Amino acid sequence: MAHLRLAWVLSGRGWADCIVSDHQAEAEATASYITTAPEDLLTAVTRLIVGETESRAQFEAEPTAFRWIFYREGTNVWIRLLELANGSVHDNRGTEIWSTQQNIDVVARAVIRCFDEVVREYGETTYRGKWGEHFPRAELEALRTAWREHRGTWAASSTPTNP
Repeated sequence: MAHLRLAWVLSGRGWADCIVSDHQAEAEATASYITTAPEDLLTAVTRLIVGETESRAQFEAEPTAFRWIFYREGTNVWIRLLELANGSVHDNRGTEIWSTQQNIDVVARAVIRCFDEVVREYGETTYRGKWGEHFPRAELEALRTAWREHRGTWAASSTPTNP
């Protein structure tokens, strides 16, 4: 059975920890508000949903960086999470700290669920106060809309459900 879980935890003013896990392993990527990390992650997954075969997002942890690399083939998505000494280095200079292969529907639902939980837990006003930027509402809704429009076209191994 497919399993993918993401959690976005505001750990301090302008800092968040993104914990990601599947049935085999778990990893943590730290993000600073100096970049648009949550927006970039949501947008990267949206790009996969609408048919791109590769997309990326990067979290800056000053100076460490965490790079998400998504590859899609059909309904399968391979996710690699790299830790890099700094954000300007090539992928091959990073250390893979987590990877998984999942169905595109599972990936979309996990990311949507993650940010739905964030807004339920913090609310948009508290989120802005803790993160330092607005909650990524537009990017979350763009992902949700793309997922709803495309989920019927996937030959998923399980019936899609609402996140």
